[in-house]
Amino acid sequence: MAFENQEKAKAYWQENLRLMGILLAIWFTVSYLFGIVLVDVLNAFTIGGAKLGFWFSQQGAIYVFVVLIFVYVWRMNVLDKKYNVEEE
Repeated sequence: MAFENQEKAKAYWQENLRLMGILLAIWFTVSYLFGIVLVDVLNAFTIGGAKLGFWFSQQGAIYVFVVLIFVYVWRMNVLDKKYNVEEE
């Protein structure tokens, strides 16, 4: 990965870290808050016949994790093209 200059490299990594921070915050919210801390509150609602808190703990978090992986790949490809460091 060759950047044109040091400033572009720094900007690239700042955007990368910002994206990772956002995705990690979503991951934390879904897995820890929805799946553990707020499970009793969410269990007041149902989805597909299952309590929502249970659903997040057992299946919803996994779906969100997979979506986060695809979002990260997509956004990193956009970022690579923006800074002209994409793979050939």
